[in-house]
Amino acid sequence: MAEEGAVIGCHTMDEYNHQMQQAKEAKKLVVIDFTASWCGPCRVIAPVFAEFAKKYPHVVFLKVDVDELKTVAQKWQIEAMPTFVFVKEGNGIDKFVGAKKDGIQKKIELHAAC
Repeated sequence: MAEEGAVIGCHTMDEYNHQMQQAKEAKKLVVIDFTASWCGPCRVIAPVFAEFAKKYPHVVFLKVDVDELKTVAQKWQIEAMPTFVFVKEGNGIDKFVGAKKDGIQKKIELHAAC
C-alpha cells in the first residue's frame, strides 16, 4: 500500500487501478479528488486535502486530473471540479462537489467511521 498520510497522484490507469485494488483488499475508505490544472478552486483546496491525508492516515487519498484520466472521470460522472468521490470496497458511496473544507471533512468522518 502507498505511504499513509499522503495524497497519491494517479497519472495512469495502472496506478489508479492498483491503488483502488489495494484499498479494496484492505477495506479502506478511498477519497478521490477529481481536479484539473486550470481549476482555481482545486488549487485552493489541494493543501487542505493534503492536511486531511495526514489527519486521517487510515483513509486512502487519491488525486486524479480529469484531463489526464478522462475515463476515470467519466466512470464517476464528474461534471465539475473539484469533486470528491468516496469509495468503499470498490463502490461509490458518496460524492461532494466544491472546495468547502467543512463539507469534505464531514463526509470523511462519516464514512471513515463506518
